[in-house]
Amino acid sequence: MSTPAGIRLFVDAHVFDSEFQGTRTFIKGIYTILAGQPGLVIYMAAFDTDNLKKNFPDHDNIVFIKYRSTSGFTRLITDIPSIIRKYDIQYAHFQYITPVFKNCRYITTTHDVIFNEYPAEFSLTYRLVKNFLFKVSALRSDIITTVSAYSRKSIRKYLKVKSKEIHVVPNGVAEKFFVPYDKAASKSFIANKYGIGKFILYVSRIEPRKNHILLLKAWLELELYRQDCHLVLLGHQSIRVPGLDETLNGLPENVKRFIYIKSDIGDTDLLEFYRSALLFVYPSKAEGFGIPPLEAAALKTPVLCSNTSAMSAFDFFGEDLINPLDDESFKTKLQHAVNNPHNEAYLDNLSGIIRREYSWARSAQKLYEIILKDKKH
Repeated sequence: MSTPAGIRLFVDAHVFDSEFQGTRTFIKGIYTILAGQPGLVIYMAAFDTDNLKKNFPDHDNIVFIKYRSTSGFTRLITDIPSIIRKYDIQYAHFQYITPVFKNCRYITTTHDVIFNEYPAEFSLTYRLVKNFLFKVSALRSDIITTVSAYSRKSIRKYLKVKSKEIHVVPNGVAEKFFVPYDKAASKSFIANKYGIGKFILYVSRIEPRKNHILLLKAWLELELYRQDCHLVLLGHQSIRVPGLDETLNGLPENVKRFIYIKSDIGDTDLLEFYRSALLFVYPSKAEGFGIPPLEAAALKTPVLCSNTSAMSAFDFFGEDLINPLDDESFKTKLQHAVNNPHNEAYLDNLSGIIRREYSWARSAQKLYEIILKDKKH
């Protein structure tokens, strides 16, 4: 990447203050690469700056700035405009929503507008507020990016920003998912620390469109617990899922003990869960991208992945793509995947495809080149 001197870029990183989500992975992936770019100074702000420093260690050209509180109102109305003025920021990068006052050039990444495509999964208030804020933010931005061609098409349709160019800057898979490891050692780690042997893994926030209920019901109907196969669900509950808690609470203890749900887990342990899973399942109904199944496949863990929305582009999963709206077909594929694991050569090849296709370095370069082009005008 060629770089003119003196680009001062602000990044709103408040997502590092709350539950884990894809926007955090996006910021970490992009700015881990750009933090090594000569001539670029990145001003990154959150309330929990200690967490930011853990995620971006050893980078001299990142300035960490602490917000006064976790309040979105304070952040958008006072903190960010003040920071932009103080540091003479040229570009400010936001996820979805920009501040009210504008005093530099704005970059907004709108990852998806899924709530418009699956309205039954979200309240009317949620949809109205998000549509208004996302559209206003996009219209106020000088650069708009999203993470997939699918999301770009949806943003044009629902936010009606046809006069604006929307750049696709895809998500990637971090290098740590391609580092060789000892699968037996990872299994031993999970067994010793969590008491879990063979297990199926799903990593995602818990909300209706994520479709945890499909996986849970299939696991129960196939009686996989009788094969000593645990079900591990890792992720924070963002929106209540009708029927999920009731189903879980109604299970007898001899079944319930095979289900492990945790809302927060450290990166090190999460990686070990990915590595040691018998199978990773991603039955989400809709995603603007869908990073977790790619991370699992990069680690050579077998994957069943939804074939809807942006995930329809993951054609390399072949027969392991599933229709998340077809309960019987999903159950059949789940049973087959548990009983007929892929061989090492197949998993090696799939990991290689992921590495070639999804690179944070390429995505960071693309975003930076977009900024450079804008700067020339």
